[in-house]
Amino acid sequence: MSKGENMATIEAICVSKKKGIVKRAVAQATFEADFGIVDDAHAGKWHRQVSLLAGESIDTVKEKLPTLKDGAFAENIITRGLDISAIAVGDSLKIGSDILLEITQIGKKCHNDGCAIKKATGECIMPKEGLFAKVIKGGAAKAGDVITIKQ
Repeated sequence: MSKGENMATIEAICVSKKKGIVKRAVAQATFEADFGIVDDAHAGKWHRQVSLLAGESIDTVKEKLPTLKDGAFAENIITRGLDISAIAVGDSLKIGSDILLEITQIGKKCHNDGCAIKKATGECIMPKEGLFAKVIKGGAAKAGDVITIKQ
């Protein structure tokens, strides 16, 4: 690894047909340039085509809610080993050998009075730690694929 690069992996990829519901893990997903993940409700011509959360942060929430499933935060990609604090808006993430994402937003407001997770645990990690990106270059991805930060 050269300076300015970090390696991590995809722990899970999750999708849903409708917004506002828990996403479910899938074996593989297709990323389409300037659209998002095929068959995911958040795909479209906007700046939050793909969402990412660190598996390490989800682990902390699972200490209070052990039955929490992948996709509970409506995240598309659960990462492992990715230093989210080192990522800024405008940075790029390369997934596998083909996919390129550009970070467009960090964090977002929780729905209305807060999601079910915030109500159960007192806080939600998505407003502070969620990463949002648009797809610059598409391709297929699956759990275990390498993620590289390009700053």
